[in-house]
Amino acid sequence: MFRVLEPELMEDAAQIIAYANADFDKPHSDFIERLKAIVNMPDFNGKALDLGCGPGDISKRFATAYPLCSIDAVDGSKAMINYAIDSSIARRTQVNFIHGKLPDVVLPKSSYDLIFSNSLLHHLPDPHMLWRFIKDHTRSGSYIAVMDLLRPDTTEMAKTLVETHAANEPEILRHDFYCSLLAAFTLEEIHQQIIVTGLSLNIEQISDRHVFISGTLS
Repeated sequence: MFRVLEPELMEDAAQIIAYANADFDKPHSDFIERLKAIVNMPDFNGKALDLGCGPGDISKRFATAYPLCSIDAVDGSKAMINYAIDSSIARRTQVNFIHGKLPDVVLPKSSYDLIFSNSLLHHLPDPHMLWRFIKDHTRSGSYIAVMDLLRPDTTEMAKTLVETHAANEPEILRHDFYCSLLAAFTLEEIHQQIIVTGLSLNIEQISDRHVFISGTLS
């Protein structure tokens, strides 16, 4: 099945509310546990960058796990950033939400100790944009962690995944999930992206719909 692009940004109010209220507890919790395993220190106090932060759930979870770190959280949707700021009562000063699109977003730091991203890759028309941006904003010893969807082989398989994992979600979220599956990349395509960018990262399928790409720059 060929890749079918979806809109790069989520800016519709109903779409944002549905996404923010969706039950992502299991994949988000799993992502945080994987970040903990990569950082591998209970008192991590470095500078982290969250690319495609959406409503900010993962940034807030990471801030809770590591209260001494600082996080710059970026999203191209102004509406998403506004929602993240409005809903971020606790730890507001620890997470700095920034509106901007890759690769032109202006960041307060030139490099980060950790860059993580969840569900941004499949939104980008040019996937190399993400990997180049990560490479440009890391240094030796930086941690990288990217989780995203995998494109199934057929539209029928995509529909099955929607029914399996989003049966009780609002129709707008089910539709977006289906479109995201069609816009995602295959393991082979991601391998090629990493090779082209010159990054040395581990690529692992971690569920029937998720891939986890991670590593430490040497």
